[in-house]
Amino acid sequence: MDAGGLTDLLDRLEERSIECHSIVVVRHGQVVAEGWWAPYSADRPHLLYSMTKSFVGIAVGLAIDDGRLALGDRVVDVLADHVPQPMPEWAGQLTVHHLLSMSTGHTEDVLEDAWALEPDDLVRGLLRIVPEEPVGSRHAYNNPTTFVLARMVERVTGRTVPDLLEQRLFGPLGIRGAVWERVGSGATFGFHGLYLTTEAVAAFGELLLRGGRWHDRQLVSREWVELATRRQIETQQFEDGSRAADWLHGYGYQFWRSRHGYRADGAMGQFCLVLPESDVVVAITAATTDMQVLLDAVWDCLLPSLDRRGNESSDQRLATRLRALALPMISGRHRPDAEVRAIVDESVLPPGSSIAVQPCAGGWTLRIEAEGTTFDVAVGHDEWRESSPLGRPIVAAGGWHDETFVADLYVITSPSRVRVRIESGRASTTWNIPPLVGPNLLHQLRGALITRPDRS
Repeated sequence: MDAGGLTDLLDRLEERSIECHSIVVVRHGQVVAEGWWAPYSADRPHLLYSMTKSFVGIAVGLAIDDGRLALGDRVVDVLADHVPQPMPEWAGQLTVHHLLSMSTGHTEDVLEDAWALEPDDLVRGLLRIVPEEPVGSRHAYNNPTTFVLARMVERVTGRTVPDLLEQRLFGPLGIRGAVWERVGSGATFGFHGLYLTTEAVAAFGELLLRGGRWHDRQLVSREWVELATRRQIETQQFEDGSRAADWLHGYGYQFWRSRHGYRADGAMGQFCLVLPESDVVVAITAATTDMQVLLDAVWDCLLPSLDRRGNESSDQRLATRLRALALPMISGRHRPDAEVRAIVDESVLPPGSSIAVQPCAGGWTLRIEAEGTTFDVAVGHDEWRESSPLGRPIVAAGGWHDETFVADLYVITSPSRVRVRIESGRASTTWNIPPLVGPNLLHQLRGALITRPDRS
């Protein structure tokens, strides 16, 4: 590979204002480039959002490889205790294949409707929503399908999906510290909520690229990897014509087909790109609302660099660039004599919350009072400071601009950050991109990792 192509990729992302957090590029089984934009780092797991679905798809494959599950198995047979009575006729047609390919006949995601119908049983909630089209007739991205798949795997194996993948996948791959978000009952979402390091995502991509084989062990059958990553159903253009190019190449079994190869992806730019024709894996974490622009940059800049001769100078430029990757840090004065308290007037924290700015050596402590909870966040001046006030880490930096205090608080194991701005006794708090599971900052910082505490 010509390192110049990777430098061009970094340039493109910067020009298009795509906030990247990490990138790992592997070719012929070797890491050829990797980098993390500070304050993100190699050792931290990152929320993968819907990339989680592809891991659950592999868990289904393990159950099928073991003879415990089959593509034609019906939901109503495996999870009979979750079937609404009387049983809807359409529910009796729903199989593992339909869930994997998201071809239930619904024309849109029914997650919120299903949860509203059955707050304590998302499986039953899905089965109560009669689809607009015949089962198997069309694809529509539908989060509850993966939740149901996870419950089916657990029922037939007698093990949780995290436990199954820990033994059969993560352990052999050398992946440590996988974390899963859960509902109030303790069940994993399945359709989102897995946290892994970028290197772990790259290892997952390599496993897929090698047909489920890792060194001398066949962890997942080649047949399943090929079946799961093959186009199983066509994907639909939105009525307004807004669906982007790489989402129109079909869907496999919890994997997307792409203009090049296939991918596991998650909201805000979490990608595991597998390009069998080029023997390449690209793992990316990011925070962007335009995932197509990120993919376009990979196709336009990285692909032409394959099998193109580079030189030592371009290698050195890339290495220097990768070492210096960093997101912009809030600058400003320290003002060790300035201490203020402000009432929050926007939505990241509940109404009536307050933030006090208390100077300390080399930075500040933000004392936040919200929902009867008081906690402190460390903020650095011209440096990142880390704290874990409610269990999960947050990394922050800030500064005074005349009479206004500004700080960025990165929820560092996720794509999200909060901009705090305090002026004239009022504090505004805004997300760069609101978390998909809700805007309340307290939920993002609590260590229990239960993002739907209302569900039991």
